[in-house]
Amino acid sequence: MPGAGPMNIVVLGAGAWGTALAISAASQAGAPRRVTLWARDTRQAEDLRQHRENRRYLGGVTLPESVQLATGSLHSGSTIFAGADLIVVGTPMAGLRGMLTLLANERVPVAWLCKGFEAPLDERHPTGLLGHEVRAQVAPLLMAGVLSGPSFALEVARGQPTAVVAASEHADVREALVAAFHSPTLRVYANEDIVGVEVGGAVKNVLAIATGLCDGLGLGLNARAALITRGLTEMTRLGLALGARAETFMGLSGLGDLVLTATGDLSRNRKVGQLLAQGMSLQQAVDSLGHVAEGVYSARTVVQRARALGVDMPISEGVVALLEGRLQPGQAVAALMGRDPKEEAL
Repeated sequence: MPGAGPMNIVVLGAGAWGTALAISAASQAGAPRRVTLWARDTRQAEDLRQHRENRRYLGGVTLPESVQLATGSLHSGSTIFAGADLIVVGTPMAGLRGMLTLLANERVPVAWLCKGFEAPLDERHPTGLLGHEVRAQVAPLLMAGVLSGPSFALEVARGQPTAVVAASEHADVREALVAAFHSPTLRVYANEDIVGVEVGGAVKNVLAIATGLCDGLGLGLNARAALITRGLTEMTRLGLALGARAETFMGLSGLGDLVLTATGDLSRNRKVGQLLAQGMSLQQAVDSLGHVAEGVYSARTVVQRARALGVDMPISEGVVALLEGRLQPGQAVAALMGRDPKEEAL
């Protein structure tokens, strides 16, 4: 935890979410914070310096002058980490393993922002891992956790009211995240159940593709409500099989994040479902976004993990069949809604 001076926060990754958190931390009144935002792409870093705006991801939101910008290659012991009180990893899931490997010897709290299951490494490791499982493999001594919950980056950057969850088995990590980001407009709740928080963040993106498909086909609000409700059941079922607490899925990182991503117009995953319903190919849909839609990449890994555990996830299975081209949009919905009747239960 920081001492008497300003809290020193380093954000690695100048995408939408990393930039939004840097803006939020630097804009807070009260306890001083020193915020450094690192961009992998030197051209993007220069554009940020010149315009004080992330024009690619958060156009129209000014980057506070107090946010210091950095770029260039990173390595263990890089000067950017000197004096840091908290390091935030803002890369997509595909980049988390490399970042945690690089940070393995750091002695300060680390948190990641990405949601999803890592893609399987090879045939010997056929199922993907959640972030905390990756950390256990490559950086077992690292104090780390995740910042998750129902949060569109643009609204956080604009200072609109938002509530998120700081999840970690380490109290120091939870406390550092609260100290860094909790404010009158961004409420940060601590949670020890990192398994449940990460499962919620991973599965909700897949379910949002299904609700986007439903909306794109004009099936109505009843159908959307059914998908969200049964999707929450799927999410909970997988979480319990992985050791999560049931109550976590009724909170911000479960039900909250699912409702936001499945219904919000800013949801990239929901947009993918809508575009597929309009007849676009998956590649066309992804290309049109200009941003990463994690559900496209994590749907298969969610289903693979569920199958390995013997967990039934029919909505997620339907999304994978749609993404792989084995079902057309109308067929995917028909397959889900045409299942045999059963008792409503987990």
